[in-house]
Amino acid sequence: MHALSVVIITFNEEQNIGRCIRSVSAVADEIIVLDSYSTDNTVELARQHGAIVYQEKFRGYIGQKNYAIKLATNNYILSLDADEALDQQLIASIREAKRTFTHRAYIMNRCTNYCGRFIRHGLWYPDKKIRLFDKTIATWGGLNPHDKIQLKGSFKPNYLEGNILHYSFNTVEDLVWQNNRLSSIAAASLYATGIRSSWFKMVVRPAWTFLKGYILRRGFLDGADGFSIAIHTSHQVFQKYNKLFRLQRIKKSPVATLAKPILPGTKTAIGDG
Repeated sequence: MHALSVVIITFNEEQNIGRCIRSVSAVADEIIVLDSYSTDNTVELARQHGAIVYQEKFRGYIGQKNYAIKLATNNYILSLDADEALDQQLIASIREAKRTFTHRAYIMNRCTNYCGRFIRHGLWYPDKKIRLFDKTIATWGGLNPHDKIQLKGSFKPNYLEGNILHYSFNTVEDLVWQNNRLSSIAAASLYATGIRSSWFKMVVRPAWTFLKGYILRRGFLDGADGFSIAIHTSHQVFQKYNKLFRLQRIKKSPVATLAKPILPGTKTAIGDG
């Protein structure tokens, strides 16, 4: 068996961190938690479950996750958010991959739980993620808050059976809160990179998001939950371009304009949504 480090970034995740660490205990040779100075019992619980805990001021999703993988002593990394866990099939797939690690990166599905039910259609599933990789050829990139692993060179990730279980939305209010926060972060990121909004984008892109998720990706098969998710996802896209449009009009720094709305409140601010 090759050695594998599991890395997790946290902020006020006492409700989730134990489940996350327990789920990786069968595959991890080392568990690293990089905490952003939680004010609850996250750090204590992580240590109780056998994790090595470091603390660092939150530097954005991409910066924080890149720093976390540098703390790992093994080259192969499994990167998870605290509100995620591995199902039994994925645990078995990772254990089998560890025998040889014939590939430099591995991709897997993520399945999100919404109000107590796992969603199996629409834009939420299969939410394919590269989460197991050789850190010498991989780095976190993308645009905050939608970070993603980027591979150096022409490496193709190998698919692993099973799911990352994403316990992100216990209530509808959680989804509304998260969408508001993520749309603010996304608008600031887009503005900083020179991307601009327009009336066309505010109208057409939310409509396309609903059509794609609910009809083309068969979100309707998840019943009322599928309709709710399609509506909220479409609204998040509208919020993103609406906030970006307002940033353009007032011509202020995205940090000064959006810092207050996106600071963590009652729910964690760490994770990829």
